[in-house]
Amino acid sequence: MNTNTPSGAPLGAIVENWSIPPRPDWQVQEGAYARLEPLNADAHAALLHRAFSGHDTLWDYMPYGPFSSASQYHRWVREYEQRDDPSFYAIKNLQTGNWEGVASYLRINPDAGSIEVGHINFSPALQRTRAATEAMYLMMSWAFDAGYRRYEWKCNALNLASRRAAQRLGLSYEGVFRQAAVVKGRNRDTAWFAAIDAEWPALKEAYAAWLAPANFDGNGVQRESLGDMTRLVRVLDDPALSSQR
Repeated sequence: MNTNTPSGAPLGAIVENWSIPPRPDWQVQEGAYARLEPLNADAHAALLHRAFSGHDTLWDYMPYGPFSSASQYHRWVREYEQRDDPSFYAIKNLQTGNWEGVASYLRINPDAGSIEVGHINFSPALQRTRAATEAMYLMMSWAFDAGYRRYEWKCNALNLASRRAAQRLGLSYEGVFRQAAVVKGRNRDTAWFAAIDAEWPALKEAYAAWLAPANFDGNGVQRESLGDMTRLVRVLDDPALSSQR
């Protein structure tokens, strides 16, 4: 395809059949292991606070928290539940029946076809479970099915756990923005990851294979890791994680 102007200056490829996708529609998303509902203070705050309680390190890289009481967290949820950016979801682990985490869409830019997942906070009970992975799959699936071209993940560059999670989920490393923010009075360099729509079919197949019951033995231990399944899809791995091996 010729992407040059009459003057010979290069331009990007034409985006065929492009239409602006909708903003998140606040619909419930449910799979085999996880249920996502729009975050609501009365329905979710007390139960989520109970799941987070005693685990203050969960808030180390968040711009808010920890919360000293259920009422304090309830007020925070009440403030955010009506916002459409970020757009928060509460996550229920269907295997335990408990509300155990939150995540959101943010920096929602339909005109560019770009959307970010963030504010991810999983209680210890939700971490490393099929419900946690399926929640991320459901959010990514909605975005690409709705017509978004780019799905972003950003985190504090010092948060190696978040960087590992992004890479495991198949998002490609795109670099570090230095001195990107001041959070709780401290410098934050921000690591960027993203997946694009051309990669989604292969990522979707990897998620389906990993979540399949056949991928787990009788003790619930995975037979094949998701990170191995997504390795061929990722354009660039995070060098900081290679140095941790």
